[in-house]
Amino acid sequence: MKIDPSERRRVALLGATGSIGTQTLDLAERHPERIEIVALAGGRQVEKLAERAVRHQPQAVCVGAPELQDPFRQAVGGAWDGALLAGEEGLRELAVWPGVSVVVNAVVGAAGLAPSLSALRAGKRLALANKESLVMAGHLIIAARDQSEVELIPIDSEHSAIFQCLAGRPPEAVRRVYITASGGPFRTRTSAQLQGVTPADALKHPTWQMGQRITIDSATLFNKGMELIEAAWLFGLSLDDVRVWVHPQSIVHALVELRDGSLITQMANPDMRLPIQIALAHPGDWGAVVEPCDLAQVGRLEFEPPDPGRFPCLRLAQEAARTGGTAPAVANAADEILVERFLTEEIGFLGIPEGIEALLMEHQAGSEPSFDEVMAADRWARAKAAEWTPSGAGLFPATGGR
Repeated sequence: MKIDPSERRRVALLGATGSIGTQTLDLAERHPERIEIVALAGGRQVEKLAERAVRHQPQAVCVGAPELQDPFRQAVGGAWDGALLAGEEGLRELAVWPGVSVVVNAVVGAAGLAPSLSALRAGKRLALANKESLVMAGHLIIAARDQSEVELIPIDSEHSAIFQCLAGRPPEAVRRVYITASGGPFRTRTSAQLQGVTPADALKHPTWQMGQRITIDSATLFNKGMELIEAAWLFGLSLDDVRVWVHPQSIVHALVELRDGSLITQMANPDMRLPIQIALAHPGDWGAVVEPCDLAQVGRLEFEPPDPGRFPCLRLAQEAARTGGTAPAVANAADEILVERFLTEEIGFLGIPEGIEALLMEHQAGSEPSFDEVMAADRWARAKAAEWTPSGAGLFPATGGR
């Protein structure tokens, strides 16, 4: 089921208070004749969600938990009067809301998996910014997409770039794809220097303004490992056919190598409104949303292979994907908890890959897991990661990890 280019996009926006949600709403205000916000979901930022509900007047709103419903009602006062839902069940309900044509899933974490499946099974276009959906259960997501014959369009600079490069090209024409990484704030640091970094250091991303977890994942390169898994599922590629190049300028977002030897690339100034607009407008063109690249001003474009010795999280994500089954879900959940522990200075930066590897070694992954099995593995990994004890190298510097 495809959307007519002239049809107004009736959007359910899940993750309305985050970075992707904010920029999606910015596009809705730029294109009121093309985008209608039908439903909004947020987490615990009640005041921000209330302000957006009053501004956009959706039919329905979902808050992160039932106990947040009364604070939300107080925050909106009498300025909004729609259906108020809560929690994971509310997210699933918004994903299948009547009349919605596009679900923008910008939920952070494993909570995004269920609404992704719900949207696809209900025949909605899924504009996907939730990485966990494909990382945890790519086989379920792709099966739901294919069975319902709906569109799954990525909201991610790298995957959107591949989507653009592949337009009109048959799969058999592609040899491999390359996704780029800025290298994060520690691209030039040695292993010894990485042992002493702090959360404040890791949150200084050189290119993007993002949430805390994804910023730390960019510093460890785990984020790029997740994107490798996503790319393989999205475009029907083997993991060996998806490569990573470190590209500090963040102008080239992806490259596609064709079997005839040519290399197709997509370049743009780093601005997430571009992939969001592409996912909403496809197959239409809504005009300029970012300033074009001035390559003469950029001056040079550099590429280098990532260093798996200094950044083992990339290798660990690849190994989890090759193991398959519930291993990617375990790696993702372990990373999420270990990143939280790093941010609160319970463990050091190097404790993140150390903990992921320890849990992957302990876990029995199985194969072709059901949704319930994936979520059980997610819960197991979260509990294990919360109690895992790092070695000396994985300790926070103040506790003796230097």
